[in-house]
Amino acid sequence: MDIFCFESSSFDGNLVRVEVDIRKGIPGLDIIGLPDGAVLESRERLRAAMRNSGYEIPKGRILINLAPAGIKKAGASFDLSMATAILLKSGEINLECDKKVLILGELMLSGEIRSVNGVLSAVAASINSEIDTVIVPDNNLREALSLEGPVVYGIDNIKKINETLASIVSGESQNIFKLNKSENDGYFEPEIDFKDIRGLPFVKRAIEVAAAGRHNVLLFGPPGGGKTISCRAISGILPSLSREEAIEVTRIYSAAGLLKDGMGLITRPPFRQPHHSASEEGVIGGGKIVRPGEISLAHKGVLFLDETPEFSKHLLQALREPVEEGKVDIARAGRSCLYPADFQLILAANPCPCGNLGKKEAVCLCSRKEVINYWKRLGGALLDRIDIRIPVEPEPLDFFNEDEEASCSIRKRVEYSVKIQERRYINESFNRNARISQKCLKKYCVMNEDAEYEYMQAVKKLRISSRACVSIIKIARTIADLKKNEKIETNDIFEAIQHRRYGESDFYWDKM
Repeated sequence: MDIFCFESSSFDGNLVRVEVDIRKGIPGLDIIGLPDGAVLESRERLRAAMRNSGYEIPKGRILINLAPAGIKKAGASFDLSMATAILLKSGEINLECDKKVLILGELMLSGEIRSVNGVLSAVAASINSEIDTVIVPDNNLREALSLEGPVVYGIDNIKKINETLASIVSGESQNIFKLNKSENDGYFEPEIDFKDIRGLPFVKRAIEVAAAGRHNVLLFGPPGGGKTISCRAISGILPSLSREEAIEVTRIYSAAGLLKDGMGLITRPPFRQPHHSASEEGVIGGGKIVRPGEISLAHKGVLFLDETPEFSKHLLQALREPVEEGKVDIARAGRSCLYPADFQLILAANPCPCGNLGKKEAVCLCSRKEVINYWKRLGGALLDRIDIRIPVEPEPLDFFNEDEEASCSIRKRVEYSVKIQERRYINESFNRNARISQKCLKKYCVMNEDAEYEYMQAVKKLRISSRACVSIIKIARTIADLKKNEKIETNDIFEAIQHRRYGESDFYWDKM
């Protein structure tokens, strides 16, 4: 029986084969294959767990090799696989077969098994390597069963490993746990409902368009205008993740150690809101032991940066490539880790350092130079990748007497629009309007004659950049989808221009 474990250093990770040699000599246990401190400490955990579980520890020199030896091994998920390999080699477990078994789990001194990170990625790797049997801790069982393919066993104590392996060899299935498929009952209660946000009809419409086409958004205006709450309400109108998207998101959270015990697939788009003091490694990813950052945790969801100009300029510029490519490649000495990062970027900002620029009955004490320097933190390259830019101003009191549309109603329109896009782009590498490539614009963004004429007139009159022209077409395509129109019409173009018109002049705050 060949025993495997898993090293989750990146999104795909690496399967690791556990080899054991027992020879005569002074009793001891050595681990080779670039183990880190946590793996080396497992020597004492293994001995105590096996002894306290009634197993006899081999008398001799035990050597464990984690292959391939050139990949650094980190974490405690190797414990159970190494203990099982020792028991098989010493004859404590007397089984012979040619099966390959992936075993994950951290041992406690009592022999109980704790949950570990990266289980879903490990199961995915086992499928690709034709490993048809997986043993995981009970608390990781629901996660492991999210993928169809291998036979998954769950155990809670090393005492049961003999019985479980015997079932695997005999082909019996009494130890296999079955998953209750009711992952998502379809009901979703948003944390912030649009019906509770009074006024701001133009802002709400922009958020709806952004959610439907996965466009990046910037809301700017004085404090108290409703920027933050409007941005946070977007999570309530986003459609649920498809199964493929849910698997990708869950794998990332599992690798980051953010998946709760007993939890299955994450079915709702994630919403991440890091503090403006967050480090670049915390947002982009990395660290001594490479882990996914906030942009990867926001994969297929939203990354919201409140008070955007307060973030480090270097960090903001580091967002450009992930926003464009939908992934982040974290390069470190001797290795490179790739994580998906296909997120929707939403920014909110005050108009100036003091926040009073453009605010009625308030005085802005910032000079023109201070305002320009304040906004230079974003940089033109990142700002150019923001399709929708909306000014937000406090609404007059009479708006508070109006009835507002609920998030569930808006979400139905967004979901229908998303389905239209998925059918349209079924043969393409993208599935949302914000990701339409340049060569596909003419194919999928067809305008009627009047709309095309008005679009050309607006481009000449407003003197907008070529990237802004593309953004307007993409936004108009999303607006047409929300109306269930096959072609882009004149009103769609006019609305798209209103969503994209700001930020094209030398002085950004010409609106203010």
